[in-house]
Amino acid sequence: MADQSKETTDFGFRTVAKEQKKEMVAEVFHSVASKYDLMNDLMSLGIHRIWKRFTIESSGVRRGHKVLDLAGGTGDLTAKFSRIVGEKGQVVLADINDSMLKVGREKLRDIGIVGNVSYVQANAEELPFPDNYFDCITISFGLRNVTDKEKALRSMYRVLKPGGRLLVLEFSKPVLAPLSKIYDVYSFHVLPRIGQIVVNDADSYRYLTESIRMHPDQETLKGMMEEAGFDQVYYTNMTGGVVALHKGFKF
Repeated sequence: MADQSKETTDFGFRTVAKEQKKEMVAEVFHSVASKYDLMNDLMSLGIHRIWKRFTIESSGVRRGHKVLDLAGGTGDLTAKFSRIVGEKGQVVLADINDSMLKVGREKLRDIGIVGNVSYVQANAEELPFPDNYFDCITISFGLRNVTDKEKALRSMYRVLKPGGRLLVLEFSKPVLAPLSKIYDVYSFHVLPRIGQIVVNDADSYRYLTESIRMHPDQETLKGMMEEAGFDQVYYTNMTGGVVALHKGFKF
């Protein structure tokens, strides 16, 4: 059996021990949690709202459904799903980071979203939910921060009901060369400076940029979802492939 203490993974462009990554990612999100929504708007020029709206429209969620908003952060998707599923439905906002979870809970309660939403601190690799429980699972800009993505996808498959769907919204690989060059300049030179100015933390945003580049491209992630058991997996590129929405079903 392999010595797990010697197993490595990526942390941005750095190689670190697997057991270190969770703590290092946690520190990043502890640092950015309080300004996370503001930084999302600045980083994406507000376009993240369109990406998330498309994700919700693709979810097939209806009244009475059970939804898992995994790596749900400050609750943008949870807020929308709460209104869709109604009083008889359930939305679980799950995040491994307690700082993000606290910000999300306070934000949603401040706008009156209570009753059908619960909050769970959970690791995507080992979801603490029953088999075949959720009608829909979404993970929005969170999968790239997971240490063992294959294990996480299998865990999501387990807790999804037959007939349910998984939606993975994540930064991906631009499909146009000129856009890719512009994106690189913006990511590696502009975003860390914004992070330094807004939250006094350039390093966290440098990691977030690097983590995007290390994340599997569209076809690779499609294959990983199929390997985890999902059927009819396909993806939609948005903003020239800067972001992609992957969808897969459990049958």
